[in-house]
Amino acid sequence: QVQLVESGGGLVQAGGSMRLSCAASGRTVSNYALGWFRQAPGREREFVAAVKLIGPGTYVTDSVKGRFFIDKDNAKNTVYLQMNSLKPEDTAVYYCAAKLFTLQLGDEPNYWGQGTQVTVPS
Repeated sequence: QVQLVESGGGLVQAGGSMRLSCAASGRTVSNYALGWFRQAPGREREFVAAVKLIGPGTYVTDSVKGRFFIDKDNAKNTVYLQMNSLKPEDTAVYYCAAKLFTLQLGDEPNYWGQGTQVTVPS
């Protein structure tokens, strides 16, 4: 069992930056890859980025590449999503997710966080 607790989120003006955090806990959490998905109103949930807790392996979806960056703190079992140059179309509920070993576009996570709202007004 893996528990995911997100923090961050809120309202940010277009062009601004925001950082989301996801703290993972559980006996076998180091075997997991953590990442972020988002779901905008009326749209399907989509993959954003992911990183392995142990070892190399970072994935960022093309639509946010160059603006969003994912990082990790192994000592804290925490991953961060740094979002820069935010746009109104980035408005969504952002979910932390965990999947055993790897997490990439098209994968279905094993665990989900509760979600955090990010709003970028137009």
